[in-house]
Amino acid sequence: MSSIPNRHRYSEWDGSQEPPVDATAALDALSQDLMEYGDLDWALRNLLSRGMSGGMNQGLRDLMRSLRESRREQLKRFDLSSIMDDIKTRLDDIVARERATTERWLEDNPDGEFSSEVLKAIARRNRDALDALPNDAAGQMKALEQHEFLDTDAQKDYLALLNELREAMTRSFFNNVEQMVQNLSDGDIERMKEMLAALNEMLVRKIAGEDPQFDAFMARFGDMFGDPPPATLDELLEQMRQQMAAAQSLLNSMSSEQRQQLSELMNDRLGDPELNAAMRALAKELDFLNPDGARYDFSGRESIDLRSALDLMNEMSEIDRMIDQLGRAEREADLSGIDQEALRKLLGDEAVQRVGDLQQIMDALKEAGYLRGDRGDGWELTPRGSRAIGQRALLEIYQRLKRQSLGNHAVPEEGRFGERIEQTKPYEFGDPFHLHMPETIRNALLREGSTSPVRLQPEDFAIYRSETLTSTATAMLVDLSWSMALRGSFASAKRVALALHNLITSQYPKDSFYLIGFAAYANQLQPKDLPYLLWDEHLLGTNMQHALLLAEKLLGKHSGATKQVIMISDGEPTAHLEDGESIFAYPPTPDTLRATLSAVKRCTKKGIAINTFMLDAGDYLRAFMDQIARINGGRVFYTDSERLGEYILVDYVQHKKTSLRGRG
Repeated sequence: MSSIPNRHRYSEWDGSQEPPVDATAALDALSQDLMEYGDLDWALRNLLSRGMSGGMNQGLRDLMRSLRESRREQLKRFDLSSIMDDIKTRLDDIVARERATTERWLEDNPDGEFSSEVLKAIARRNRDALDALPNDAAGQMKALEQHEFLDTDAQKDYLALLNELREAMTRSFFNNVEQMVQNLSDGDIERMKEMLAALNEMLVRKIAGEDPQFDAFMARFGDMFGDPPPATLDELLEQMRQQMAAAQSLLNSMSSEQRQQLSELMNDRLGDPELNAAMRALAKELDFLNPDGARYDFSGRESIDLRSALDLMNEMSEIDRMIDQLGRAEREADLSGIDQEALRKLLGDEAVQRVGDLQQIMDALKEAGYLRGDRGDGWELTPRGSRAIGQRALLEIYQRLKRQSLGNHAVPEEGRFGERIEQTKPYEFGDPFHLHMPETIRNALLREGSTSPVRLQPEDFAIYRSETLTSTATAMLVDLSWSMALRGSFASAKRVALALHNLITSQYPKDSFYLIGFAAYANQLQPKDLPYLLWDEHLLGTNMQHALLLAEKLLGKHSGATKQVIMISDGEPTAHLEDGESIFAYPPTPDTLRATLSAVKRCTKKGIAINTFMLDAGDYLRAFMDQIARINGGRVFYTDSERLGEYILVDYVQHKKTSLRGRG
């Protein structure tokens, strides 16, 4: 049965197709901060914060900046004092029209007629009521609740304003209030009383730790909470907390006088004493939600009415909540807590796409096997991830060497033992008898001519050449003093250590590699811990003596190997051990120098070469390093952090080449 050929579908590039995330590029972006600061969680946070270059260059930081800019634009746009001005203007207009209609009734009804006298009496009573209206808006609204309007248009406008205040009061607790206010305006207040009573009872049960019976509550009153209604009591309470915070933010953002006026306008506007009492009881029950509300300093000139102001406060609260969500996602390197629908509402589809891009980065790192863990246990770089970082560091160094046309590969040395290669050599006593038959017969024919049978002599035998294998034990000593970080050399030293470890494990598997970090004290480190390595900012000192003594101990296990120390530092020794304690002094004391040179002599006696790579080249430092070289016979390289890797890797491979020749 023939296989079905693969089918591929192509389309023209229109800019909307996102390329798949390159896990290697994501790891490179992550490793920059990891090498610099040694904190994987921080590196992940920074990666999500800034995003990746090339199509995914908007991170959480840019989204938060856009939200803050949107908030700033709103603050510069509106004038909240216009809310009270709008209410007062509308009330003045309502009262003026009602007064004008009242005066017409007085003028249009002649004296003496019974019906006219009745109408005049009504008009005089209304005029007296209008004359007695309080000066403040809240007092006028309350007085007009009992007023019998003569102007029907003024009455409609008053009821519209009253419903807005009722809606504002109700919106202090509930997200979707249109149905509630509509029912209320139709005089159907009994059901709202029932709903508030049931809600208060449910909250009492929740506070007491009992079953709140939320499903039964929603079965009766779910239609009053918008579409879709909240699915759980916690969701309902969170909606209510947000609404209360938004209403409180509106009050917080007004002057004390305006705040008092608006509070008085909104209080007890539901037109029923029992309903008003139920709302006050609800406010008391919800104290545990602690809806503080923010304060916004509006400085614009554009007028805004109460309904629009409440919408604006909800938007401002949504912006603040989204900034908090993005900030939490950044801190925890976890994008799951971002409300993508709310983000789309605030910043559009592109912002949601950017979050999706960032999630792809995280997924790519996990799927490639570079990263493991989760938000509960924290993230961890896998061994594969560590190797990939080391391999990348090694590749970067080789690429620089290639651009500079530096020879950095050892030429295989002719030898007797090791890996067989295709070239041949005459057999010598003691060689492994890896006979090269074609060359051997050819030698016999050249010696005797074309005769049969071919007679072989010892000098005819040719064997395969072999590349001599040497075993090298290396201890890399990395200065962890604070000065390495201050000079920007620390991350480079870590990359070089990772690159060298990768080189040894991949190309020289028979070699041994030890890593030692030193500051006030020296400690053996594991290569897997290299990405997380930090400088020591608490203990002062550069204790080369302790590092060399530890290297001597570790390399002493390899009696048949070539032993060497590679030491990376940016300064002279400033600490040494006395009775197990680190003694620090700057400038270095004669005791510290003597202790360090004594450790150099111990390594020299054990056949350990010390090659030092210095990232500073002061005269005093040069003199001391030259003294180490004279004692040990090793070499000193003066370089900078940019070329450190090239020096060390070239020297390591050349050292292997020298060792080969030494055994020839």
